[in-house]
Formats: sequence, C-alpha cells, structure tokens
Amino acid sequence: MLVNMCKSKIHRGRITARDLDYEGSLLVDIELLKEAGISPYEKILVVNATNGERLETYAIPGKAGGREIMLNGAAAHKGAVGDTITVMSFGLMEEKEAKGFLPKIIVLNEKNNIIQKKGALA
Repeated sequence: MLVNMCKSKIHRGRITARDLDYEGSLLVDIELLKEAGISPYEKILVVNATNGERLETYAIPGKAGGREIMLNGAAAHKGAVGDTITVMSFGLMEEKEAKGFLPKIIVLNEKNNIIQKKGALA
C-alpha cells in the first residue's frame, strides 16, 4: 500500500507580495525551494496561519536570494502581505519506506531567512 507523506515543509514564511492579475500559483525564492526539497512547478499545499485559509497550487521559482514569497492570481485573495504561511509538498511511498522517513523542514524568520532546519535536514 502507498501512503501520502509530507516530504517537504517551509514553515513560518511571510507573504511579501500579491499579484491578482497573474495566472496563479505561489512564487518562492528558488533557494528556499531547493533547501526544502520542493521542485519548481510541484504541487503544494499552502496554509495561512494568520487567517486560517488553505489552498493547493504549485510552486514557481523566484529570484535567488530575494526571499520573496508571493501569492498570485486567485490565490492572492487567500492572504495579505505580512501573513505567516506554511508551504508543504507530499510524496507517495511504500509503508515500509514511510516508517523511517523524515521530511525536509526549514523554519523562517520574519524576513524569510532560514533560522532552523528540522527533520531530514537536522
């Protein structure tokens, strides 16, 4: 049997911009995506801790080092600049593999700099 496990997590990121006129998705600094193990255009779940909103979309790679996290298109209605969010991606794996699996987790500060690494990155 396959189980759907959290494989990557960017915790406590801050929304830096919104663009209602964009086609959609969440733009994230490519360095943050790489560190967390989230591929460009991978399906993600975004959870807004500030307002309780949740959405599924895909990750768009942003400029390296810019520390930008931007909600685009209809998703821009799900948050405001400064909101705290968590971005997660998931993967299917066999139950055996899942038992010892640890996700890659990065924790960010208010400027979207990595302040802690957890799980497989610890």
